[in-house]
This record gives sequence, structure tokens and C-alpha cells, in this order.
Amino acid sequence: MTFVGKILVILIMAFALLFLGISTVVFTTSTNWKKATDDAKKQVSELTKKNSDLTAALDVSKGDLTKAQTDHKAAITASEQKIAALQADIKTAQDEITAARSKLEVAQQSASVALAEAAENHKETLQIRELKSAVEKQANEFKIQQTELVDKIREQERQIKTIDDNNKDLRDRVARYSTLLRKAGLSDDIRNIKGLESPPPVEGVVNKIDAQNQKVELSIGSDDGLVVGHELFLYRTKPRPEYLGKLRILSVDPDQSVGKVIGKTVQGKKIQEGDIVSSTIRPRS
Repeated sequence: MTFVGKILVILIMAFALLFLGISTVVFTTSTNWKKATDDAKKQVSELTKKNSDLTAALDVSKGDLTKAQTDHKAAITASEQKIAALQADIKTAQDEITAARSKLEVAQQSASVALAEAAENHKETLQIRELKSAVEKQANEFKIQQTELVDKIREQERQIKTIDDNNKDLRDRVARYSTLLRKAGLSDDIRNIKGLESPPPVEGVVNKIDAQNQKVELSIGSDDGLVVGHELFLYRTKPRPEYLGKLRILSVDPDQSVGKVIGKTVQGKKIQEGDIVSSTIRPRS
């Protein structure tokens, strides 16, 4: 039961008691008005006192009701303020959640990009490692080649030193030979030595001819006295003897030499294997 309901019940009880008193007075006046009046006054006093008490209680109740209403309004206002604050907090939280979701999406995208870049970097790292291995392998090969080249250089330096020593020895020998020639009254100028420009009496055979029919390989060489620059005559004996031309020696070995045809052969005839070369048989003038 509410507070107002309690007040109404009390008022009803008060009026009921009042009517009860009045009815009692009416009932008793029929026999003893004085006593009834006294009793009624007494009852009225009691009822008045009760009414005063009830009125005071009612005033207190009204004050309590007013205070309760004020407190209730204050509580409602505070509740509304709390609700507004909570709604603001909820909105702030929702905004923060939305911002966090946006940041999360950006972070996920960044993470995806970072993972892709990491995978690409890993791939590049593997390629760099392979390239490094290949470079290191090549560097090792270069080191080996360098070592071999250093060994070859040292060997060539030793050969150069040997050549220099031989050259020095040859110069010493030439100097001594020149001294001996001058002491014997001969010239040490090689251009003035008789017989050098003329080949010794030799005769050989053409073994090979090059494709242009200009260079030939002969069956005679330095063991026969040939040197570079000697000139020989070319002949053919079969089916009939005929002169073909001249050739000059280009290089010599102990048992063979290579010569080149001077100018053109007679009537442009081609040289054949088995043709004769000679320094003694000259063509008729």
C-alpha cells in the first residue's frame, strides 16, 4: 500500500470513529443527556486529539511526500543525467570501437602488405644467398686462377730471366766473335759476309701446297743450309722439264721449310706436289 493510501485509510478510520461517537451520543441522549453530553464531549475531545494527531501525522506525511517527491525528482534527474552520461559514454565507446575497427582494418592491411613484403624480402634474401654463393664460388675460382696466373708469371719471369741471361751470353759471344773477326782482319758486319745472300747448293721436293697455291712446304731445311730469305727456283720434270718460277724461304726447320712464290708463276701454272726446288739449276736467260 502506498503512502497516500495509508493516509486515506487513517482519515476513513477517523470519520468512522466520529460517526460512531455521534451515534453513541444520539443513542445515549435518550436516557441521560448530561452523561451523554459528557461522554460525547469526552469522545469529541478524544476524537479531536486523534484528529489533531492524525492531522499532524498527515502534515508529516505530506512533508515526507513532498520530500519524497523532491528526492524522486532529484533521483530521476540524477538518473537522467547518469543515463545521458552513460549514453555519451556508450557513444564515445562506439566511436572508439569504430575507430579501433578502422585502425584494425588498416593494421590488417598493413600486416598483409608487411607479410607480402616479408615474403618478397625472404625470396630476395634467398636469391642474394644464392648469388653470394655463386660469387664466392667464382671468387674461389678467381683465386685459383690468380694463383695459377701468379705461378705462370713467376715461371715467365724465370724464363725471361733465363732469356735475358742467354741474350747476355749471346751478346758476349757476338762481342767475342766480332773481336776475333776484327783481329783476323775481317769485317764483323753481317751484311758484308760473302755467301750469306746466296743459298747453298740444295735440291728438294714440294711436299704440300696451300689452297691459294702460293705457299709450299719443302723437303729441305736448316740442316741443308737454308735460312729465311734464301730464294730457290721451281721446276717440273714430268711430262717434260719446264721452269715454273721462284720462291722465297719464310721459315725453316731442321728437315723442312716453308716458302712463298715470288710474283706469279710462268703462264700462271699451278704448283703441284712433287715439283722440284733447286738453288743450282737456273732458268735459261
